[in-house]
Amino acid sequence: MTLRYLFRVALVVALVPIGPAWAKEAMTLDDIARIKAVTWVSVSPDGNAIAWLQSDPRIPFEDDDGKARTRLMVKRGDADARQYAGGETAVSKVHWSPGSDALFYLSENSADDKQKVLYSIPLDGGMAKKVCRLKDKRNISSFDLHADGEQIAIVSKPPAPKTAEKAKKKGFDAVVHEEHVRSAAVGIVRPAAGEDCEPDWLEVEGHIAAASFSPDGNRLLLSVVPTPLIDDSYMQTRMRVVTLEGSTASQIGNLGKLGPRLWSPDSRRVAFIGVNDFNDPAAGRLKLADAESGDISTLIGEFDGHVREIAWAGDEHLLVLIHRGVESELWRLDVNTGDRQQVVGQGGQIITAISASTGGGTVAVLANAVSHPGEAFRVNGTALERLTDSNPWLANIEMGRQEAVNYKAKDGLDLQGLVIYPTNYRKGRRYPMIAYIHGGPESHRSNGWLNTYSTPIQVAAAKGYVAFVPNYRGSTGRGVAFSKLDQHAYATPEFEDIVDGKEHLVEIGLVDRDKVGITGGSYGGYATAWSSTALSEHYAAGVMFVGISNQLSKFGTTDIPKEMHAVHARAWPWDDWQWMLERSPIYHAENSKTPLLIMHGDSDPRVHPSQSLEMYRYLKQAGQAPVRLVWYPKEKHGNQRAASRYDYSVRLMRWMDHYLKGDGGEPPPYEVDYSAKLGGEEDA
Repeated sequence: MTLRYLFRVALVVALVPIGPAWAKEAMTLDDIARIKAVTWVSVSPDGNAIAWLQSDPRIPFEDDDGKARTRLMVKRGDADARQYAGGETAVSKVHWSPGSDALFYLSENSADDKQKVLYSIPLDGGMAKKVCRLKDKRNISSFDLHADGEQIAIVSKPPAPKTAEKAKKKGFDAVVHEEHVRSAAVGIVRPAAGEDCEPDWLEVEGHIAAASFSPDGNRLLLSVVPTPLIDDSYMQTRMRVVTLEGSTASQIGNLGKLGPRLWSPDSRRVAFIGVNDFNDPAAGRLKLADAESGDISTLIGEFDGHVREIAWAGDEHLLVLIHRGVESELWRLDVNTGDRQQVVGQGGQIITAISASTGGGTVAVLANAVSHPGEAFRVNGTALERLTDSNPWLANIEMGRQEAVNYKAKDGLDLQGLVIYPTNYRKGRRYPMIAYIHGGPESHRSNGWLNTYSTPIQVAAAKGYVAFVPNYRGSTGRGVAFSKLDQHAYATPEFEDIVDGKEHLVEIGLVDRDKVGITGGSYGGYATAWSSTALSEHYAAGVMFVGISNQLSKFGTTDIPKEMHAVHARAWPWDDWQWMLERSPIYHAENSKTPLLIMHGDSDPRVHPSQSLEMYRYLKQAGQAPVRLVWYPKEKHGNQRAASRYDYSVRLMRWMDHYLKGDGGEPPPYEVDYSAKLGGEEDA
């Protein structure tokens, strides 16, 4: 650890002021790179313990590169939390035992695993033990525990033909695109049979995405997809109730996208988050299905928000997490009468996940705020009791003020976003601005923690920038109708909503009109590319990440063409070639006066890397403004490794500083000098 970091921790823990007042520090990119967060929380069935997963990033220049480490932590009653698993190895898909006396999880916990293995660890102490390791180095993708503790439903791919590996060693390794993937199946294993296990596979047609036992142990709720392709999982996941022998008991006819789904404690019903119709961009309506007949009723239909998470609190009540605008709310819902009672209201914390004990006596949530990333909380009456503080040093960081902003689009539509002020803000002064655009677009940003490697907003605030985070039309959190406003309306007027927000901030005297940058990833990268070409007069700098440049070729290279058609374009390319072409940033390349930095993982299946190459090539040949393209090897749709995340942050802020605060002109040097971070060593 750096001396600066250790000093901060000691300062916060000891609560020793420096000088006449607290000596708060500015947030840096090094701070962003070391931020820990709680990513999952779960209450034991008996309500006496709460488990959570904490993500600990690898520190650039200190640790070996790689993805974040994961630790499984448990707090029992009022005792201090302690680590049960994880550290150097990843832990995932954690389940409580029915008796609350053990935790089951997937991990590559030992050197000889080389695959995801099912482990269990007793709550009262003792070593973790392997419960199920499949043959042929196959991974277990998910699992669920029977109420008797003697059976486990395992989801995995069945064994490949024995000759396949032999043929591959002889060089016969051709891959047939999208046909080489094998569907996962569900099978039953019995822990008593030993750690090297082979499930009794159920004969169920289709790809099994998930399986869960009914609480009475008599049936399985399966999530079934026609194929393992991601596009089918997005749009065609259907629920099926089967016997433990695999015969279908009932079909639940959900449509379109599907969110969380949960058995009721009495095994009579299945609550799930679904959609209004097949073209609904995001699952956000609360549904209830009869497990025997498959009949569906709607508990929460159209309203000005989206249901995000659910948890049963007894046989007749559901805890319902709602995101409305830029805030969150937690409600208790009677599934028979529809009566709702608010448990936790808006303000302070943004709840992102919930968990309850059997009967709902103990409730835990995952929540973040302007001042901290995801942490574990226990619900205490109508308040949240904080259980974790993953980054105590954040108390010594000076944060720019963050608040919601409301404004109108040119066509009169009411819009909302977030504004983060510079830490040195002085009323009456105008500041450079960076707009951070979320992807999806079926997504939204809440008034909580916003700081990641690709959105280092408080770092920008410390450097004297205003940050603007708009929830433009097509965003979630405002109801189905609002989320559909950009369907078959690519780019305009949705990205003009961002301009209208910028103009509002200019008009109130906060932003310098000539010093505005824009950045975003995925659909936010599309917004950046469009804003840097068709709307170039509004932006002095752009940073495009895994973004779309050509709607025609994007359709032909993405792994989600069905979703693009159903919830975005609402048309096939051959329905209107010209419309899709004109909604492509490359079509407007000759108009670009905005210096654009493009960054992309070279293994991205969602937005093919060729999208960035096209954008680069068109702008390079148009020659109207500087352009640069950066590849991240082996990264996909967003960077996962610590080094590539850090490098992205550095290049993003350097580009913005150069064009919004510096002299501009030719780009900064293409290389980043890390010699000081590496101990000052220079090439011979």
